[in-house]
Amino acid sequence: MTERKPKFETTSHIELKPFYDADDLSGFDAGNSLGPPGEFPFTRGIQPNMYRGRFWTMRQYAGFGSAAESNRRYKFLLSQGQMGLSVAFDLPTQIGLDSDHPLASGEVGKVGVAIDSLRDMETLFDGIPLDKVSTSMTINSTAAILLALYIGVAKKQGVPPEKLSGTVQNDILKEYIARGTYIYPPRHSLRVVANIFEYCAKHLPEWNTISISGYHIREAGSSAVQEVAFTLMNGITYVKAAVEAGLDVDLFAPRLSFFFNAHNNLLEEVAKFRAARRMWARLMRDRFGARKPKSWMLRFHSQTSGATLTAQQPEINVVRVALQALAAVLGGTQSLHTNSRDEALALPTEESALLALRTQQVIAQESGVADVVDPLGGSYFIESMTNEIERRAEEYVARIEKMGGMLQAIETGFVQREIQESAYQYQRAIESKDQTVVGVNAFVSDHEKPFSILRVDPALEEQQKKSLAAVRAERDTSKVDLALREIEAAARDPRKNLLPPILNAVEAYATVGEISDAMRREFGEYQEAIVI
Repeated sequence: MTERKPKFETTSHIELKPFYDADDLSGFDAGNSLGPPGEFPFTRGIQPNMYRGRFWTMRQYAGFGSAAESNRRYKFLLSQGQMGLSVAFDLPTQIGLDSDHPLASGEVGKVGVAIDSLRDMETLFDGIPLDKVSTSMTINSTAAILLALYIGVAKKQGVPPEKLSGTVQNDILKEYIARGTYIYPPRHSLRVVANIFEYCAKHLPEWNTISISGYHIREAGSSAVQEVAFTLMNGITYVKAAVEAGLDVDLFAPRLSFFFNAHNNLLEEVAKFRAARRMWARLMRDRFGARKPKSWMLRFHSQTSGATLTAQQPEINVVRVALQALAAVLGGTQSLHTNSRDEALALPTEESALLALRTQQVIAQESGVADVVDPLGGSYFIESMTNEIERRAEEYVARIEKMGGMLQAIETGFVQREIQESAYQYQRAIESKDQTVVGVNAFVSDHEKPFSILRVDPALEEQQKKSLAAVRAERDTSKVDLALREIEAAARDPRKNLLPPILNAVEAYATVGEISDAMRREFGEYQEAIVI
């Protein structure tokens, strides 16, 4: 037998006892902290019957190369039983650069699909009826532009905005914390977020206006407790910004959604999801005075952890993904993306993407875990862990609020330092073998088989540039110039909502880069302070 280490703890350094019993729940008010599924505080799930009524949405994240290539992948996945689309954009699109910008060189279509104008968006969704498919778009700094492009495509299909369903990530704060694909200074970015809340409340009632993301915080190296605390603090900041902009909390709160990581420690992850739901319900009802039960619900998408996948023995990643997906389902997710086995090496092949989708389908159809609501609820260990994660996350929330809030915590580098320290400790544990990673620091194989990976054609970049040049040559330049001036004027006036002039601009075939530059001229660009 393999010898075990003497210390047992979770990724959040919560020490584990050999077993748990009723004494571990002494003082625990089950009536106030649990309640039935579908009722406040939603610890056991946001719907009374959860997956007995319908399965979670199986929404595989995809996008690479050109809009035409990504369109083919979407149609394939939909034909194989996927329930909704999730769009990955390339880095230039994420930071508001057109494909012919010098800084875009070498990055066009590499980590997602290249979108420069409404022409690309029309190709991306060609033959996909937007009134019948729910679409999630992982986009933040340019979220308002990509949402406008999506609305523009829908109008060309004859689909009114009120029939559109889906999500725009629109979570700019985590970009300053964990990813770095920001453009404007935080306070200007928060204004754009609030503008999207307001516009969608009036025109896109079925659209989720934000996906407040703990996923990227966890991928950067945070613990489970930090993921909950920092994500909910970002949520608090967005709600405050919207309320201060004059929006009624019950007008926009029901369309807020969250995005969490499903990591390796199965039982800690289940407890994490339950704790986050309970904390958010109390925050919305007791702190912000929301009256509608839907305003109290933490609805979340989840994705298995890319950071845990290994280039060594990549077939093992299938097992990791299955366990992580199981944690998300046992924790009550509303939709789920399962990573592909080859994502530590490259973008997923079609074969790998299909296997990842089949993983979800096996859990849904064969495992039996979807037949009972919150099947682990009432476990001494699960309830104790849920309580402990909530307690520790609340300590973080109180500490950040004492600093003056999340913006101040980000600007001073507190959040970033906490994540960096967590990531450092985890890496140290791997190097010392206190944390086992199969195939990396244990059970290493000297005879790994060659693995076929997807490669993006280098010729794509030149093709995309030619397509962009054709759009610029064919459009009415005077309409574009007028539309861009209107965006600048709206950016100067904090009372104006930026969505209407952005929509006018995309329909005139202004590009993502041109629209971003119009706002750059008024808002400036954020320069991150060096944090030591």
